Amino acid sequence: MRTTPPNTPAEPGRWRRAGVSVLGAAALVLAGLGTAAHASAAPSATARAARVTWTATPCATPKHKGELACDSFRVTGGLTAFQRQRAKTDGVTPKAADASTPSGYGPSDLQDAYGLTDAAASRGSGETVAIVDAYDDPNAAADLAKYRSTYGLPACTVANGCFKKVGQTGSTTSLPTADSGWAEEISLDLDMASAVCPQCKILLVEAKSASMANLGTAVNEAVKLGAKFVSNSYGGAESSSDTSYDSSYFNHPGVAVTVSAGDEGYGAEYPAASRYVTSVGGTALSRDSSARGWTESVWNTSSTEGTGSGCSAYDAKPSWQTDTGCAKRTVSDVSAVADPATGVSVYDSYGVTAGWYTFGGTSASAPVIAAVYALAGTPGSNAYPASYPYAAGSSALNDVTSGSNGSCSASASYLCTARSGYDGPTGLGTPQGTSAFTG
Repeated sequence: MRTTPPNTPAEPGRWRRAGVSVLGAAALVLAGLGTAAHASAAPSATARAARVTWTATPCATPKHKGELACDSFRVTGGLTAFQRQRAKTDGVTPKAADASTPSGYGPSDLQDAYGLTDAAASRGSGETVAIVDAYDDPNAAADLAKYRSTYGLPACTVANGCFKKVGQTGSTTSLPTADSGWAEEISLDLDMASAVCPQCKILLVEAKSASMANLGTAVNEAVKLGAKFVSNSYGGAESSSDTSYDSSYFNHPGVAVTVSAGDEGYGAEYPAASRYVTSVGGTALSRDSSARGWTESVWNTSSTEGTGSGCSAYDAKPSWQTDTGCAKRTVSDVSAVADPATGVSVYDSYGVTAGWYTFGGTSASAPVIAAVYALAGTPGSNAYPASYPYAAGSSALNDVTSGSNGSCSASASYLCTARSGYDGPTGLGTPQGTSAFTG
């Protein structure tokens, strides 16, 4: 999260981030990754193998006061849900730490989970998904090529006009300083856009720092360059300046702007709280024997780690939101996979050992939803696409009804606890095809 802006109080401890997280017993059960041992007993070998550990990516800690931070985690040990499912299928138990092969969900998994496998092969063709992040990833094009070739996705390169990287002023040569932490975030975002919309073009806009002014300028540049879908995987504490940021950077009718809801559990952050964006919460996603073949619950690891949600302190409620427990803007609108224990595969090579990693956090869910919007088609020129899921209703999405991301008022428990229909942690639900994302 970003650090608290000058002269803005924050709740004690809300914006602290733990360096390393270990999956708790409740999350283990929800994700199907094992059971917890009693405190007095040594865990079994199976339980030890089941535990998934992860660390916040370096960009999750702001470099300078007042800057925003990315919302992502990188798995460091244990077997992910994908690896355990693969082991059941082929009988080969993978190594817990092996960067030579994908270890998280890939394109076919995400497309299957979210009802996108029946989409026409050409769907998304001609659309551009913009990824806005801070600093430069020098290996962005090469890492993207590796991800796409491994999964059999069509090439998306600078040469064929599919991929373009620019700085916040639109220059392809005047780029920000390279940063290995934000490079991890960039790889995650580019790969998720590719996984969900393989035919989409991708525009990467790199802000020269993680300040709201520079990231906001990058959002405006993405829209100026023609992107109708703009993904933002960063955020931080709300401030009284947010309403001015709304008008300066996020008020783009006809453009689907998605923003990650945050990774520190119950509590709203900005720009997810902007009335003009689609705020994207996070789930734990696991295969099961249901007709859908998948099940989801609220992503929550501990009281300080999980998907964000809640009531904005500053932003007005958009007309399409009708929940009564929050007089102002409520976070989130929709959701997608974010739990690191049920995380996604990413290829990254800048500043780390080149290879495959598993990532989680709402940084994963934001580009997934941006790409679903792109599959659904160009938004109406005067529309705010954040309203589309509300017009469609929760029946057009996978309604997530279990789990909580913290404690909130009993009179408005839906702000932190999943229920049938709308709730804060998962919004109206996760994609069930594209019908909820078109006007």
